[in-house]
Amino acid sequence: MSNETILNIDNIKVYYGDLLAVRDISLSIKRGQIVSIIGANGAGKSTILKTISGLLSPRGGTIKFLGEDITGHKPFKTVAKGISMVPEGRHIFPRLTVRENLLIGAYTPKARHQSEKACKKIFSLFPILEERADQLGTNLSGGEQQMLAIGRALMSDPQLILFDEISLGLSPLIIKDIYQKIKDINNEGITVLLVEQDIKRSLKASEWTYVLQEGRVVLQGKPDSLTEVQIRKAYFGA
Repeated sequence: MSNETILNIDNIKVYYGDLLAVRDISLSIKRGQIVSIIGANGAGKSTILKTISGLLSPRGGTIKFLGEDITGHKPFKTVAKGISMVPEGRHIFPRLTVRENLLIGAYTPKARHQSEKACKKIFSLFPILEERADQLGTNLSGGEQQMLAIGRALMSDPQLILFDEISLGLSPLIIKDIYQKIKDINNEGITVLLVEQDIKRSLKASEWTYVLQEGRVVLQGKPDSLTEVQIRKAYFGA
């Protein structure tokens, strides 16, 4: 891991209509890190990822990626800069094949040029996807759909990948395998920002953790430095 800051968020505020969902949140991620954000439902975790990716625009604060201000950039611009997202619920295209789903992730000029090479790399990471390459997305299991969503995000050759609730609805065995793949992806030099409700798994996987409560960062640090009492107090507000 280098000391270079790949992502810096400074005092962002995000609203849904008149509802303030994220309140003056700041966080920083170094290149090569796996960083997790944990918190209860409604704490603002997914909102932060959507704001980084450009699905939401903050009403205050700044987001910088590799020193460049990307605040409010549209999603296609953030992908072109080197940020990909694996969304909650996977959102694959059920009537397209596995291969077609992957190729949709390679829509930037650079990615299209390298799409065949990228597909081979993803099939190496997830051999089951190669076996299912010509099957429709709707025929995949939940775990296979999650692998496909990750593969699609990797097709754009990102420097930073955002994972939103990746263990939702999956069996413990599949979750364990998915987390191992995330580590493999990180070992390839890709920085990871992980949002999860699974506290133990998030802490075990990450090098730095932010705990959110009601749209604010209330605790942060290296996972092994955070006590269960601290996390419970931050997580549940008691």
